[in-house]
Amino acid sequence: MSSNNIDWREIEEKWIKRWDEQKLFQADPEPSRKKYFVTVAYPYPNSPQHIGHGRTYTLADAHARYMRMKGYNVLFPMGFHYTGTPILGMSRRVAAGDKDLLDTFHNIYKLTDDVIATFVEPVKIASYFHNEIKQGMKEMGYSMDWRREFTTIDRIYSKFISWQFRTLQKKGLIVQGSHPVGWCPNDQNPVSQHDTMGDVEPDFTEYVLVKFVAQNDGLVVPAATLRPETLFGVTNMWVDPEVEYVEARVDGERWIVSKEAARKLEFLNHAIEIIKTIKGSEMVGWQLTNPLNGAKVPMYPASFVEADSGTGIVMSVPAHAPYDYQALADLKNDAAMRQKYDIATVAEPVKIIESEGYSGIPAAEAIANVPANSSDRLEKATSDLYSHEFYKGRMMQNTGKYAGKPVSAAKEELKAEIASSGLTSVMYELTNKPVICRCGTECVVKLLNDQWFLNYADKEWKALAHECIQKMDIVPADIRQEFDYVVDWLRERACARKSGLGTKLPWDPEWIIESLSDSVIYMAYYTIAKYVNDKTIPDTETISDSFFDYVLFGQGDAKAVAKESGVPAIEKIRAEFQYFYPVDSRHSGRDLVPNHLSFFIFNHVAIFDRSNWPRQIVVNGSVLMEGKKMSKSLGNIIPLRAAIREHGADTIRLAMLVSAEILQDADFSFDTARGIKSKLAGVFEMAEKVKNAKQAPAEQVEDRWLASRLVRTALQTAESMDRLRVREAIHHILYTLEQDLQWYDRRARAKGRENSPAVVSALREYVKAQVQMLAPFAPFTAEEVWERLGSKETITAAGWPSTDESKLDILAEESEFLAQSLIADIANIVKVTKIAPKKIVVYTGAGWKNNAYKTVLENIAAGRTNFGDMMKQLIANPETSRIKSDPNLVKKMQDDILSTPLEARSRRTALTDFDEASAIKDAAGLIAKEFDGAEVLVYSEDDHSKYDPKGKAKFARSFKPAVYME
Repeated sequence: MSSNNIDWREIEEKWIKRWDEQKLFQADPEPSRKKYFVTVAYPYPNSPQHIGHGRTYTLADAHARYMRMKGYNVLFPMGFHYTGTPILGMSRRVAAGDKDLLDTFHNIYKLTDDVIATFVEPVKIASYFHNEIKQGMKEMGYSMDWRREFTTIDRIYSKFISWQFRTLQKKGLIVQGSHPVGWCPNDQNPVSQHDTMGDVEPDFTEYVLVKFVAQNDGLVVPAATLRPETLFGVTNMWVDPEVEYVEARVDGERWIVSKEAARKLEFLNHAIEIIKTIKGSEMVGWQLTNPLNGAKVPMYPASFVEADSGTGIVMSVPAHAPYDYQALADLKNDAAMRQKYDIATVAEPVKIIESEGYSGIPAAEAIANVPANSSDRLEKATSDLYSHEFYKGRMMQNTGKYAGKPVSAAKEELKAEIASSGLTSVMYELTNKPVICRCGTECVVKLLNDQWFLNYADKEWKALAHECIQKMDIVPADIRQEFDYVVDWLRERACARKSGLGTKLPWDPEWIIESLSDSVIYMAYYTIAKYVNDKTIPDTETISDSFFDYVLFGQGDAKAVAKESGVPAIEKIRAEFQYFYPVDSRHSGRDLVPNHLSFFIFNHVAIFDRSNWPRQIVVNGSVLMEGKKMSKSLGNIIPLRAAIREHGADTIRLAMLVSAEILQDADFSFDTARGIKSKLAGVFEMAEKVKNAKQAPAEQVEDRWLASRLVRTALQTAESMDRLRVREAIHHILYTLEQDLQWYDRRARAKGRENSPAVVSALREYVKAQVQMLAPFAPFTAEEVWERLGSKETITAAGWPSTDESKLDILAEESEFLAQSLIADIANIVKVTKIAPKKIVVYTGAGWKNNAYKTVLENIAAGRTNFGDMMKQLIANPETSRIKSDPNLVKKMQDDILSTPLEARSRRTALTDFDEASAIKDAAGLIAKEFDGAEVLVYSEDDHSKYDPKGKAKFARSFKPAVYME
């Protein structure tokens, strides 16, 4: 059946409606059933979702559907995140007629002018895209309980967030003070990932500003450094002759910095008064004083100095900084430059740190250690040397009282000493600039005064977060260290701002709680939202902290709280929370590990008892489009709903999930999508052929083999899904099973029984099992095929196919495995010898060899691989003592076993008696057919009447027949 003959849209609409009518995904507490609570990041409705967004949600849905099929009572809800400034910024850009934004609306999202005109109201933007995203989720087949839907500006949700913040405040985890934050100068607000173009989290570094002094008139010439311990090795300063610098009064001192630095210093609360400008070329040749040791250092010209990096002036430590070493070498070799600026002699590097592996000038040796053709040679040398010296370096005698101290210790001691002496200041610099606010303004680092912060620097809070990380399941496991790393470096984080949508800070209503602070425990609100939406909880002022204290903590008297809040059903709501909490699985993208997912952990451990800490976090990579990052400039952003209309929901779901394992970036390819669509059409075609088949018992070995393979594949796929190795699971279903089907078809046709009742019945069971396994990933196809096969219940209710290991038929599986291996061996012989065989003679090993093989197999399975020990054991046994005449046979058996799949080894260990000759004779018809009707003869090596003109039989080994052809 061609995919063009299937009305995919009609099937999708049918099942969306059917699921909704059956309320199939509405989960309510059922104490007799095990629950499973799956959540995924609620979307920010400022645009339609595109294919890139779909991966995280599809993974979560496949997980939820799989757990339902295993019998769990699964809750998979969804809300919408309106909080923050992005929607506000977008509304302003619409009002200003921003061409880039309007082009996106017209050309990518296909919006009409009438719709866009309403976007001058921020809530209209959120409402429009909310509905667009929700419809797309339904069209993708996401199995969500929509009774629990909410937005983060709903009144009861705001009360919930107010309760959350008052709870944190009571625990002393919200503080007010001065701390650096990413900042939008236009919006006058702190910014985080949700507020920036491309969802970039502002990342900044603290630099030490060292106050060098110009000898001529006491001007301060500050330089930013991450390595204050290297001050002893400063030989010169670098300035860009072409840059225009400013002399400015900074907190009463006269400083020389770049214009860009002066602006950055203003945001760090320095009082800045520009006095005059000065060209960098005028500063070349100045003699400066090192504030640490009084050494005189000259100012040299350098074009690599960046005006917007640090202060625009760089201190040079050529012995320990590869960039400085190279620049100094270049200056020595540039006679014209030296003559232009009257530089008679060039400073020499001063070594101040010794470490194992570096005997000369460390920077020079570090550069030499990196291949000369490396594009980032100096960057690599810098990274290697800095790390090596920090962990293994010691200060030398020319560093005074710091001599002999580890660099790591000297750095902190020296930093504290010179700071207390007033010789330095502090500067914060964005490390991932430019970071652009959604309003279009480039962000800076600002030192905020009287700002409210979540104190993620609190050591006791960090310890609880680490404990939670160690106890929970993190998928994949190797991402766990990233969480620990984030918890270690997280510091105070601004949790409120002065504008945007959201909840007012309860005790200081001038502030609005920001979007990465009101989205960390909302999973608990899903257990409440259902009762808000059905009016059990009134949208009134009667809902106070006591309501949430009782529902979420069990604190207070139920009757008193019910009366106070006007919610008689409060005990039922409390029971719902207790039934569904904690979160069993939280799905999100890797980009949220440094912020949302870590905040999710922090806030849960602060607010809830250990019994309600999250049990699992699942982290996935992003999505590429045909190998390229999605971007508007490449024109490869495809809205999800448009992709569904073009290719079908199941095709999109599978194409997103099959291309990579969970943490890898998935490469969405339309060629892959077309191939998958063809495979799904093949499932329909097969179902059409066998839908009227009557159940019939297995008649031959291949029938038993297919039934066994279905059970084994169901086991393997379940094992993959239990570890959320989704790509592997889909491979089992779409590719491994298809190979099994092709083999079964060849076997049945070779015997002329392809239309027999037993075969047609077996194929019907195959299709049923395949679509049951396919259901979490391609639910529309699975449901439709399941119904066409005559089922009256949904495929979800039918559950996962049988994984009863007692139904495995290892004898049948070994028989078919032997036949497959033998055909492959014969094909290789034909390929090498170029023989077109008329007769194929197969010899199975002698009985005593089977006993020897069993002994070798058991030893290897037990981890005993010593050849000498194995030989002694075989020779000591009368049944296998003949091995001493051919010790090389044992080595070959070992090689055979070690090259055999573990599944086959395990099967052979369990087989008590296996007749290889009978299995091969059963497949003789297929062997003959595969090799142009050649005559096939099968003998045992022990058979005295065998046809063996070339003496090939003696080479036969267990499960490795010898072959003669003529």
